[in-house]
Amino acid sequence: MKKIILAFGEVLWDILPSCTVLGGAPFNFAYRVNSLGDTGLMVSRLGRDELGRRAFDQIVQLGLDTTYIQWDEHLPTGTVQVSFDEDDNPDFVIMPQVAYDQIELTDTLLEAVSTADCLCFGTLSQRSEKSRKTIEKLLERSTPNLKLLDINLRKDCYNLETVSFSLQKADVIKLNEDEAHQLGRMLGVSHQNIPGFCEEMLDKWSLEHCVVTFGEKGAFAMSAAGEKVYVPGYRVKLVDSIGSGDAFSAGFVHEILRGTSIDQAARFGNVLGALVATKEGATCPVTVDEINLFRNQNYERDIYPDVEEFIN
Repeated sequence: MKKIILAFGEVLWDILPSCTVLGGAPFNFAYRVNSLGDTGLMVSRLGRDELGRRAFDQIVQLGLDTTYIQWDEHLPTGTVQVSFDEDDNPDFVIMPQVAYDQIELTDTLLEAVSTADCLCFGTLSQRSEKSRKTIEKLLERSTPNLKLLDINLRKDCYNLETVSFSLQKADVIKLNEDEAHQLGRMLGVSHQNIPGFCEEMLDKWSLEHCVVTFGEKGAFAMSAAGEKVYVPGYRVKLVDSIGSGDAFSAGFVHEILRGTSIDQAARFGNVLGALVATKEGATCPVTVDEINLFRNQNYERDIYPDVEEFIN
């Protein structure tokens, strides 16, 4: 059965060394859940400028509903300067005071979130008061539904107040290893090992699941019921890592909304993330046949030693 999933936050242009591509974690996530057969609805705001018009046209071309894309007459469309280190890890310089900082609360938005199966949100879109107040109201209205916090800790775009608020409202938190260590230091949570971090997060906050990704070395997931699973990474030829974490989130939520185990959800998210990393662009098309073929390939696996005892 098709699920309705709202993704709140940034639609922006990633300005890479070689090209400019449309992105933003919630946008990549919305596209990917939509491609899996669910209804991914993007809630964002674009500037009434050339980049905004290009973004809107591309959103339409990608098959996403534009009902909840707003326009701003004064602020520009969001942009990010992306650079890479020698290991191909991205670094982001995010432009402040852009259109997605001013997402307005509307009656149609409140109606949509009250009937959605899931609301995905992060901390970047809470850096300004206007968008922060809007997501607060949407979270209040979405109480019965699954709330995914894809935290995305970006430099100068989060603080203790927004992080604590987000954790209070979330059912699922997804973050990468570096973010787990940052969050551990910020909150005074043990982060010497990932299982201990997840256990303490689940004890401290009213979360159902805590999921930590390790890039090419897979992901660890733990539930409030005490289930623990680690899925090793796939040793694939890396083309573009941007969007693979968002693809993991999409795959994980797609399964969780259907009542599957965290083991199955983490496995599917891991497959989807790895497959996207073999293609160029966060919104590269991935078919069901490609997913099934990937699953049947005998790829070597990369194991993160801290959690290998939880391999099922």
